[in-house]
Amino acid sequence: MHTTVRSVPQVLLALAVLAAPAVAQRSHIGMHAGYDYDRDDAVVGGQLSLPLNRFVELYPSVDVYLGEIGSLVGFSGDLKYRLNPGARPQFYLGGGVNVLRVSAGGTSSTDTGWDLLGGIESRLGYTHPYVEGRARFHGEQSAFQLNAGLNITLF
Repeated sequence: MHTTVRSVPQVLLALAVLAAPAVAQRSHIGMHAGYDYDRDDAVVGGQLSLPLNRFVELYPSVDVYLGEIGSLVGFSGDLKYRLNPGARPQFYLGGGVNVLRVSAGGTSSTDTGWDLLGGIESRLGYTHPYVEGRARFHGEQSAFQLNAGLNITLF
């Protein structure tokens, strides 16, 4: 009977990939409120922080813009880089893809661009207040929003 034996490097690589989140910071879910200075709209939304290692987190988020005409919803798929992990407070930078979905008068459109973000977050206890600035770039248009929120430790 023939059995396949994986090489030691393959097994070590698989263990490192599977163990990375356990060694990294904990996952978080959060909510935020903010203001889009270019659209002159209030913003509410939520996000997840899913650690990939000690420095980098997958950071998906959704924003709902509370404008008077139609609706605008933004989805971001960002990577967040912690500049000083383990310190309190923690500073971070990041960026990624940003998708805006606009609906008004029975029609809708979707526009894909990118964003950059930076912020500061308290890392004491199980709830973490933060303040974050986010710049969005879509073709010739750009916008800046400032968010304040709260992240809650999942596990």
